[in-house]
Amino acid sequence: MGEISPRPDDARSLDDLESLLEEIGDTADAADRQVTVGDLLDRIGTRSFGAFLLLPALIAFTPLGGIPGLPTAMAAVVIVIAGQLVIGLDHFWLPDMILRRSVKPDKLRKSADVLQRPARWADKLIRPRLTGLTREPFVHLAAFACILLALTVPPLEIVPFAGSVSWAAIGIFGLALIARDGLLSLIALGFSLGAGWVVYRTLL
Repeated sequence: MGEISPRPDDARSLDDLESLLEEIGDTADAADRQVTVGDLLDRIGTRSFGAFLLLPALIAFTPLGGIPGLPTAMAAVVIVIAGQLVIGLDHFWLPDMILRRSVKPDKLRKSADVLQRPARWADKLIRPRLTGLTREPFVHLAAFACILLALTVPPLEIVPFAGSVSWAAIGIFGLALIARDGLLSLIALGFSLGAGWVVYRTLL
């Protein structure tokens, strides 16, 4: 197993989408050959659970999301991270088989660049509000919802774009925790219901 531990010397703030994308781009720029999931998670090792939920969702919405098996791997990351949030752990760990999954740095940098403009627009809309919905016990309910959403990803991976609603809900939950925006939590709940409808219509 691989533990993702906080780095006390890292004081950089991460409170919006744009700063997270900058971290992803910096990780790609610093890599020689491949960027692993472990590299990305280590880069945000001092961050909130929200960042760990948001990162896989962002990757799923980039061209990297079209790589066979990668959405399922990202769903596994969400399940493990959200599960640790549900039981109250304060240090992350992930199986080495997930941490070793990798992509080429140029593809990762290109994906981060694609999201920069919409991220800049989204960051103008989010702010701390209804903050009670981003604290316990609601944060545990959000984590449990993310687990259920992530479980829908593998069966929907064979259907183009079918998993987008699930990833949107997971990403919005993550962003809500980062920005302490309870309104986003409510929006994510709406997307979660939409994801349930998509699963029903697609698989049943």
